[in-house]
Amino acid sequence: MSSEYEITETLDVKGASCPMPVVKTKSAIDDLAAGEVLEVLATDSGSMSDIAGWADGTAGVELLSQEEGDGVYRHYVRKTE
Repeated sequence: MSSEYEITETLDVKGASCPMPVVKTKSAIDDLAAGEVLEVLATDSGSMSDIAGWADGTAGVELLSQEEGDGVYRHYVRKTE
């Protein structure tokens, strides 16, 4: 699987469980410039709903897509402002 997005940074939170994937995603997004894309790699299945919910309720971020394969959940988040 490969993303069609130009990934600026990859955040590996494999092995971390709720709420750490969201906490670390927020921290990493804060360091990006508008328009940049963060790829988040997680092994916690709850990260699918957690990151989607966080992105939906957070101004300045857009969840581009989520994928699951080989036990890894991939999230693509763009900073919009």
